[in-house]
Amino acid sequence: MRGLSEEQASQLVEFAFCIGIFLACLFAISYFSIALYADHFVANAAKEGARYAMVRGSSWDGTTCTSVSSFSCTATNANVKSYIASTLTPGLTSDNLTVATSWPGTTSSGQTCDTTYGDDSPYCVVSVTVSYSFSSFLPFLPQHTLVFSSTSAVPISE
Repeated sequence: MRGLSEEQASQLVEFAFCIGIFLACLFAISYFSIALYADHFVANAAKEGARYAMVRGSSWDGTTCTSVSSFSCTATNANVKSYIASTLTPGLTSDNLTVATSWPGTTSSGQTCDTTYGDDSPYCVVSVTVSYSFSSFLPFLPQHTLVFSSTSAVPISE
């Protein structure tokens, strides 16, 4: 009888060891999956922000913006940031999101464009850079931040 209880104790220790490794692997997979999702979001957000600004150039409709969240006016950096923040999904926070929009005054071929109506005139380029600081949330990993960044530049169509 004594040998049977020692065997059960050994199995309990082995189970505890294995379940610890299994849970660590499970949490690591979920952490890296969320990090990969954040990276994908940043790449897509840069494209969507550029598309948003591309169709809201100086010839959009001349409407003056009354608020940052207005979607019916010429695009500004604040409008693009508000638009991208509105597409943020659960699990990602707007506090870690950085959006920079620029109108360099050039065409897609690098030549100076007609800026009669401003740098956001048709055929001028708009560039949107989105960055997201992804922080580690797992207690057994060192606290560090991964910064994901993506830039998209497209010519303005309106």
